[in-house]
Amino acid sequence: MIKHFLSLSSFSKADLLSLIHRSHFFSQNQNRPDQIHHLLKHSIIANVFYEPSTRTRCSFEIAAKRLGADVVNFVPEHSSVKKGETVYDTLKTLESLGADAIVFRHSDDHIIDLIKPALKISLINAGAGKYEHPTQGLLDLLTLFQEFDKLEGLKVAVCGDVKHSRVAGSLIVAAKIFGMQIYQCGPESLLPEIPGKHVENADFDKILPEVDAVMMLRIQLERHENLELDSKSYHHQFGMNHRRQELMKKNAIILHPGPFNRGVEIADELVEHPQSRIFKQMSNGVATRMAVLEWAMSGRI
Repeated sequence: MIKHFLSLSSFSKADLLSLIHRSHFFSQNQNRPDQIHHLLKHSIIANVFYEPSTRTRCSFEIAAKRLGADVVNFVPEHSSVKKGETVYDTLKTLESLGADAIVFRHSDDHIIDLIKPALKISLINAGAGKYEHPTQGLLDLLTLFQEFDKLEGLKVAVCGDVKHSRVAGSLIVAAKIFGMQIYQCGPESLLPEIPGKHVENADFDKILPEVDAVMMLRIQLERHENLELDSKSYHHQFGMNHRRQELMKKNAIILHPGPFNRGVEIADELVEHPQSRIFKQMSNGVATRMAVLEWAMSGRI
């Protein structure tokens, strides 16, 4: 059976909790090859990224290798894409060459819907379009679960370019599934329409004392045309700084999917503040993607 990992909305609460618990297992054991290195042995994972990536691409590669798989990193700039090859033909080529799964990132909002029916191998959404980034959403859930030992009832403020953030998109999907409350904060022009009762717009400063976590987002300048951003002004209005950190509950945490712009959406010294879990998120990215790869390949190994 071909298993695709494309959206958190495709999973039940129970299935997502199972993936979270498996991810936690990997977070505790990812450096123990005797426990896990055989799980995807003889499998080949193809990383196909049409957009730049550091955390997601590298964590998928490390995750696959820790499970014993081999990895092919496809680089569009050094491929037949330069000769006019389509995305469809590239993916079918990798499938024909023997790849067992494709980890895929692209800027097109709808391309996954077009290519999924044609593939006979697992497709994993590593951030396609602007709507969802499901493995990032899963690692964020893991980070929250490790911190609070629950997800139901948690309150999370998401601040920044929410409208164009696939990270926020997956978190909002997860909030509906788990009964979390999301508060959208940031410039009005960068806030999307409210999708349901589990999401509301809020004044950043006023909501900070109530939330359990704050997810800071960068302004995605590559997705805007003619957007002028005064970094100093933005940091004063919406950035995470010491004044805002002191408004937070003592056990509340600061999150950021990266890459982060120090001094814009977050003060430099808060990136590694005791309340920050930013680098913990990155570490959890490997563990979560190990769980996703194992799940996707479980019907083929």
